[in-house]
Amino acid sequence: MRLRISSVATARAAVIVAAFAALELMCRAGIIDRVTMIPPSEMLLALGRILASGRFNADIAFTIWNTAAAIAIAVAGGFFIGALLHAVPRVRRTVEPLLSAYYAVPIFVFYPLLVVAFGVGRAALIAMGALFGVVAMVVNTVLGLDRVPRAILKTARVMRLGPWPSLVLVRLPAASPHLVTGVKLAVAYSVIAIVAGEFILASAGMGKRIAFGYNDFDNATMYGMLLLLLILVMLVNGALSAWERRLHRRFGQR
Repeated sequence: MRLRISSVATARAAVIVAAFAALELMCRAGIIDRVTMIPPSEMLLALGRILASGRFNADIAFTIWNTAAAIAIAVAGGFFIGALLHAVPRVRRTVEPLLSAYYAVPIFVFYPLLVVAFGVGRAALIAMGALFGVVAMVVNTVLGLDRVPRAILKTARVMRLGPWPSLVLVRLPAASPHLVTGVKLAVAYSVIAIVAGEFILASAGMGKRIAFGYNDFDNATMYGMLLLLLILVMLVNGALSAWERRLHRRFGQR
């Protein structure tokens, strides 16, 4: 198992390196115009200058704090709503079609309402991020609780556990691989909503600096910030994926 995971990680790293090398060659050869994209090596240098100068530290902290808050709300809210829907099948049957169609409507169409409710600033961004990520957590919580093996449920009944102890001590640990999948999706959706929302709702943040770089043809700042955002998301996703694999091995799930 470890050998297979190692080979997958090596192949993934090779694909990333090959993609960056191809972009480097195309940018250097003029196939991709510098007005459109700078070489990845220059992106790394730009990122180094951004971090060394510290001039965008406040924007980076603004985005990280807002994203963390949105993820926490989405994960906690999605978990409790998912557990409630699983426990009340009648409500679940009513809500499930709405959950299936939720992402068909971009959450950004509601930003005028969010501005009215929360004003232009941090609160509206956090609300947008949480709304975009919560449904992924709801769906995976319900799916995880549905897929708890019957043998585990029988064990809880044999031990005469009540509904709450059964949920906390038996069902949730068995469903944890699916819950982590929900967390991964909530992270991805929340980051998308926060950064995109900063383009239109904020006067600070990484998204706003990327927008300024785009408008000013400042490719160094724009791609440096994009690269930093990509690295941060990849690190978080990698940590969650490693945790997910451990849970799958522990509970014998594929």
